[in-house]
Amino acid sequence: WARVCELLTRLVNARLPLLLQGETGVGKEEVVKALHQASHRAHQPLVAINCAALPDELVEAELFGYRRGAFTGADPAGREGRLLEANGGRLFLDEIGDMPFDLQVKLLRVMEEQKVQPVGGNQSIQTDVRLVAATNKDLEAMALAGHFREDLFHRLNVLPVVVPPLRDRPQDIERLVHHFLKKFCESKPVKLAISEKSLAAMIAHDWPGNVRELSNFVQRVCVLTSGPVIRFIDIPSQ
Repeated sequence: WARVCELLTRLVNARLPLLLQGETGVGKEEVVKALHQASHRAHQPLVAINCAALPDELVEAELFGYRRGAFTGADPAGREGRLLEANGGRLFLDEIGDMPFDLQVKLLRVMEEQKVQPVGGNQSIQTDVRLVAATNKDLEAMALAGHFREDLFHRLNVLPVVVPPLRDRPQDIERLVHHFLKKFCESKPVKLAISEKSLAAMIAHDWPGNVRELSNFVQRVCVLTSGPVIRFIDIPSQ
């Protein structure tokens, strides 16, 4: 993890696209936020889109925007896409392995030309966007199997960074627990502390759901704990 942080420090202002790889829940989005805040573009927008959360037919319009009358049900005034919203800043494409295959070639063209053509439009718009993509899938294997464009994979894979799972960095658990305690207990009249035995139990757990699971767990304990200290008895048995 220390090597990953050192690498990210060197890449913080890189012009090339960055590819974050790692299991579900390792905190890739938090890495992107920290990267953006530490960069020269911190005062510019950070715009995110989850490629797996939208129907295939909407991803293109969401990413590139559209002009008036581009398709049935479109906003009569048209809409600016996420790429243009991120102009001057950074665009985070989460779960890029789920991006529709035919849309991948259009993204590749944007990366190479730094121009966006909205759906239904006939003119391209110049952009200045730093791209960060993230995935929990093996894009190289997908490319070899024909499920992901090989040319896009190689374009994204110039600066790959693997975010390790929480079980491989137990030294981070204590810091994360205290961070989440502060975050989730702000509304409580008394700050919650945690006993050494409770913290040791959390550090010993392998957290298959990674940082996301730990976050949810701490939030649950904050709600269920009645006293000022999270005791071992307050920790759910699983």
